[in-house]
Amino acid sequence: MSSPTPEFGTPPAAAPAPQSTPPSSPLRREIRVVSHCSLFYWWPVWVVGFMMWIITMFSGHVMAIVPSGSTAVHNAIPKEDGKKDDTPRDAIVVPAKSKLPHESGNKDRLENPHLAMSNNKNLGVLFVAVLLLVVVITNIPLRGLWSVIVIVFVISLAIIFALLEWWTIILSWLSILDIRINAAGYFVISLVLFILWLVVMLLFDRQIYMVFTPGQMRVCLEIGDAETAYDTSGMTIQKQRSDLFRHWILGLGSGDLIVKTAGSQTHEFHMPNVLFIGRKVKEIEEMLRSRQVVTGGS
Repeated sequence: MSSPTPEFGTPPAAAPAPQSTPPSSPLRREIRVVSHCSLFYWWPVWVVGFMMWIITMFSGHVMAIVPSGSTAVHNAIPKEDGKKDDTPRDAIVVPAKSKLPHESGNKDRLENPHLAMSNNKNLGVLFVAVLLLVVVITNIPLRGLWSVIVIVFVISLAIIFALLEWWTIILSWLSILDIRINAAGYFVISLVLFILWLVVMLLFDRQIYMVFTPGQMRVCLEIGDAETAYDTSGMTIQKQRSDLFRHWILGLGSGDLIVKTAGSQTHEFHMPNVLFIGRKVKEIEEMLRSRQVVTGGS
């Protein structure tokens, strides 16, 4: 009697090895911090200047240059050679011994008014006010508590003036102030400032920077200077107290950054006027914490 042939089954397939997922990288492998000069805060001047230029160009008024002592006459009857026109018009009458300016290169013809200028004196007053505010804010730092003190002082002063009924007197004196700039003045000032602002922002300021990578920081503090690398172990990052007027109103969330290295030779770097400093500091701290976790776990 023959013995049954043993049946050999197919061996079970080996289970696939679990694939290891790569460790998640930090938020950004490279964080670049750029320091800007104080010209960055001058953007309201050229923005307001361009606005005043557009308003002046479309105001439909021009400036007439007349000698001192000229008077305005209402409903004057013009007299032109060979023409009879009895329609009353407003006119400017110059003194007897004075003359209006002549056209360039033609002394036989008077120069017609052509310089565009608005009849609203408040345009020039507003432009000068913005210019002076920017000069004061960019040159007088008011950090932390000083910003609060200045705001409280201004509000208290306004309330005191209202209780003493001084605002009527102050506004009446301010109404006498008459500042007028023609369209070309607004345009030239704004265009020059805008070009300088662009060149400095996009070219010169980008040459002064810090680059943070996991474990290393590269610094360039002079235009054309070589980079210097530092280890980020034990490094401290500090954001200076913000100037409410300069950093938030004009700087749109900028601030000053202080970086201190560790080791036998410590260095301290100041990076003023860093844009979006809150987000930059958060990303740098996340990168430094991620490196410490990886180093401690390895």
